[in-house]
Amino acid sequence: MTRRALITGITGQDGVYLATLLLEQGYQVHGMVRHIEPARLRRIAHLQGRVQLHEGDLVDPAAIVRIVQRVHPHELYNLAAQSFIPASTLRPLETAETTALGVARVLEAVRLVDPGIRFYQASSSEMFGCVAEHPQRETTPFCPRNHYGIAKLYGHWLTAHYRSRYGLFACSGILYNHESPLRDRQYVTRKVTDAVARIKLGRATQLTLGDLDARRDWGFAGDYVRAMWLMLQQDHPDDYVVASGTQHSVRELAARAFGHAGLDWREHVRVDPALVRPADVTTLCGDASKARRVLGWEPTIGFDGLIDLMVEADLELVRGEPRRH
Repeated sequence: MTRRALITGITGQDGVYLATLLLEQGYQVHGMVRHIEPARLRRIAHLQGRVQLHEGDLVDPAAIVRIVQRVHPHELYNLAAQSFIPASTLRPLETAETTALGVARVLEAVRLVDPGIRFYQASSSEMFGCVAEHPQRETTPFCPRNHYGIAKLYGHWLTAHYRSRYGLFACSGILYNHESPLRDRQYVTRKVTDAVARIKLGRATQLTLGDLDARRDWGFAGDYVRAMWLMLQQDHPDDYVVASGTQHSVRELAARAFGHAGLDWREHVRVDPALVRPADVTTLCGDASKARRVLGWEPTIGFDGLIDLMVEADLELVRGEPRRH
């Protein structure tokens, strides 16, 4: 029997990697997108003809129910959200509607259509916020410090509630920062690797960053979506931290990226204090020992390899761009 999967947020970084993984596993893959139009689907163009897309929005409960009824998936991965933290602060109501209440609408659709559907919720390390211990694990108390983390925490607790109250096979992956060449340029890793490529190829001369001492636990998105899939293959539902377990600063990120291209980051990076986020979370580092023990999950790409991969991908992209005169 061919298994069916439905992915909300399939056009995002994680959605693309997850769809690719599921296709490799022999799944029939369906995706929910807000608008089926070429500009929005560019990231999954290479999957055209291999995934089936359905138009719907996390703010529209009727549309979600209709899509779940039509697809009747064995597994549903809820990846859609307002995930860029500065944007979540500027648009708090939109963040609440999608990142928080959107989870409620999808869980209700599963409960109403078929409680046997296995459900994955994309939770976030931002829920830990002002951390109570280091590193953080599944039992670490939550204390979010931004709109995104607060909204994610609502979805996380609601997923646990539907698991205990209605018996759903519902799991949450508490994912730490995970990057790839598919990351949007507004995120600091891709902002750096894109700038490195442009400076190396003579298209730019300078990169402006904020807090160089901010530290993150960065991993490879392709590794992290494999953890999502593994969670839904277990005999019992549970929540898991997915992280590399190591921290690196933005300064280290810049040094590695520029160094890979044969450049000295100190000659090209300018610091702008205005870019430092208020109430920023700087000490997040995850303990993924439970995922390793129960799921058998291990990351395949470390920090250096990830940054090198992203720099090479951006060099190729920038080389293919037409020069402006």
